[in-house]
Amino acid sequence: MGRQVTKVRSRGEQIRRFIVSHVEKHPTDIAKLAAEHFGITRQAVNKHLQRLVEERALVSDGKTRSCTYRLYPLVQWLKEYELNDSLAEDVVWRSDVAPSLGQLPENVCDIWHYGFTEMFNNVIDHAEGSSVEVLLRKNAAVTELAIVDNGIGIFRKIQAELGLVDERHAILELSKGKLTTDPANHTGEGIFFTSRVFEAFDILSGGVYFSHKLGDAEDWILERARPETGTVVWMELNNHTSRTLKKVFGQFTSDDAFGFTKTVVPVRRAQYGDDKLVSRSQAKRFLAGLDRFKTVILDFTEVESIGQAFADQVFRVFASRHPGVELMAIKANSAVKSMIQRAKSAT
Repeated sequence: MGRQVTKVRSRGEQIRRFIVSHVEKHPTDIAKLAAEHFGITRQAVNKHLQRLVEERALVSDGKTRSCTYRLYPLVQWLKEYELNDSLAEDVVWRSDVAPSLGQLPENVCDIWHYGFTEMFNNVIDHAEGSSVEVLLRKNAAVTELAIVDNGIGIFRKIQAELGLVDERHAILELSKGKLTTDPANHTGEGIFFTSRVFEAFDILSGGVYFSHKLGDAEDWILERARPETGTVVWMELNNHTSRTLKKVFGQFTSDDAFGFTKTVVPVRRAQYGDDKLVSRSQAKRFLAGLDRFKTVILDFTEVESIGQAFADQVFRVFASRHPGVELMAIKANSAVKSMIQRAKSAT
């Protein structure tokens, strides 16, 4: 009898979770969608809809078949902080952010703890501004959090510190995973891993908009029509995700090692506009910092061709100088593969 009750309760939770996950895209036909998905009647689904409304997970408008549903905004919280020497990310997390997040599964809370403290610490140490705002919005399905500072701008600072040609090249450096302008105090891994543990992660700064979405093969870079000062970091996470920090970190750790030893680098980020990847100087710029890894996966998506000098610098010169680094090329077309093979055969 107890097992049967548990089974019924579990199915009810599945139905309600399905409703919460799909109601934003199906506000008028969520009952029909759930009924078809679970093979039950709309009357049965309506009981779950009513319960979610009573629990303040959903808001309903209208009656019977014309009723529409939307997620109830459980939390909306905003606070501004002065950037000074006394501001600490762990204190802000413990006193303000964690209580505002409320009850969440342990793995979800761990992701928020990691992501928020990493990004807020970046603002404290690098923004060079006077203030920072934290905005949090939570409903029954997802939570989103934005950190907004009025500082110099993350991409502009990386460009200046590393002597890069423009802000877009800063994204290439970030995509490698160990970029830091302050190696004595930072490993440079924070933004890389934070962008990969959330469902969505965006940075808006200066003239560049960087976006990483869960499941996408690579990051997106867009140019903003009106460059603005400061930096906005935005993160979104499903409240019931099964993902864990351990699982995400494990994707970038070699089987025989501890720590961040493996990275995937989109080669096309080394290009400026319509420039082709032909020179040794381009290759040297692209390779900067990759000797810190044991495995480097070079993703040649959307790279139509590479020059002999570029290929030679990467696959012969760099490879021979760093025998402990394994270079792996993926998603290369036939022309690129041919040039890579030519460089390797010259060793």
